Amino acid sequence: MFSLNRVHLVGYQTQPIELRQTPGGTSVVDLNLIVPFSFKSEKGEILQGKSFHVVTAWGSMADFAGQYVRPGSHLFIAGRLQTDSWEDQTTKEKRSKTKIVALEMILLDPKDGQLPTPEGAKEILTSVNRAEIVGNVTRDPEIRTTTGGQQVLTMGVATNDRWKEKGTGEDRERAEFHNVVVWGTLADEVSRAIRKGNRAYVSGRVQTRSWETQQGQKRTTTEIIADQVSLLGVQNRTAMESVEASAQRAPRSSSRASAAPSAAPVAASDIPDIQYKSEIKVEDLPF
Repeated sequence: MFSLNRVHLVGYQTQPIELRQTPGGTSVVDLNLIVPFSFKSEKGEILQGKSFHVVTAWGSMADFAGQYVRPGSHLFIAGRLQTDSWEDQTTKEKRSKTKIVALEMILLDPKDGQLPTPEGAKEILTSVNRAEIVGNVTRDPEIRTTTGGQQVLTMGVATNDRWKEKGTGEDRERAEFHNVVVWGTLADEVSRAIRKGNRAYVSGRVQTRSWETQQGQKRTTTEIIADQVSLLGVQNRTAMESVEASAQRAPRSSSRASAAPSAAPVAASDIPDIQYKSEIKVEDLPF
């Protein structure tokens, strides 16, 4: 079934752009964005933080970045989370790194340069770091209590990305496994209601943290720090009351009675996979 894997960032490029070419001649570039943000501590204090993100752009988008993006450029990025895995040739350990593959890019700087920072502005100067996923929970949530008394929960959610291979038209599929962290009262509710195999919507910010192994090797992991988790595919009393009320108000005509069988629930296993494709081509737009 269809799943969702989307990230929106508004941040600043930190390094000069290095445009590369694949053996097949496709342009590719890695952006390195810093996204300042604010968050609430365990004690309820509003603190300032920053997150760093690697964003990979391909094709004409990479060419655009190589020509126009500079250190300090203000950018909007829409993309998807992708984790690449490999084996370390020296230690033979399995390694992985999560990045964002860009699907859209907007250069936010005015043509005559960035505006000065307004005095006393806080709320309107915040950047954007938002991830949204819809997928299946891959393991039962695990909850614990920090030394400060806060509850924190971790769980895994899997999404699928499907596409057709360029040139061959072959259907391809790739699974992504996301680490999700939930804090506070929401963590307690998730631990009681959500289990492995459930379908869930998760929304939050993307965070990459680093640590050292006992052998002194640096490791990183990327997580979604969730502030909203919704259990999907469940009955909702409020919604069903509206459905039933609508059915009672509907006229009972013969034409409506003949259409009644279509209102019966359809088993999820009987719903075919649908490829959503836009009928609008970029070259047809009048601007």
